[in-house]
Amino acid sequence: MAIRYWEYEDAPIKEKLKDPNVKDIARIYFDNDTKAYRFSKALCEVKKKGSLRLKDCGDELPVATWKRYLDFGVMAGLLKHENGAYEFTDRYSRPFKNISSYIKAWMEAGKEEDLLVLFANARIDRQKKRGGRGPKPAQEAEVASGAAAENPA
Repeated sequence: MAIRYWEYEDAPIKEKLKDPNVKDIARIYFDNDTKAYRFSKALCEVKKKGSLRLKDCGDELPVATWKRYLDFGVMAGLLKHENGAYEFTDRYSRPFKNISSYIKAWMEAGKEEDLLVLFANARIDRQKKRGGRGPKPAQEAEVASGAAAENPA
């Protein structure tokens, strides 16, 4: 975590509360722009919908990535996972009192944020599949017969 406590002392937090954004929240937990982008994408979806199920997540990220960052939000104490849905929680530990007030101010702010602008250096394209199982033998036969039918030699 990249918490810089001086940013959340009483005087600086008052200035930050005037214009809260999700980038500051994501940067608390991640130094990497790509990870911060993915985490903020998950937080914004929960904020937008109020309650988010994995089946309702968008196609921008794989379902496993959505789950990983939503579960991280649960582990960090920002989200709760009950009845198969992720929602914001209001239970914060004492050391994070000012951070929690900043997060609450961001949740209540009604402005729409452009994550592509906030995280300009993040890699947002989906990764190609790495390893794992290949297609089943029945699927290989279908593919081979389909290729033979298209290209009769």
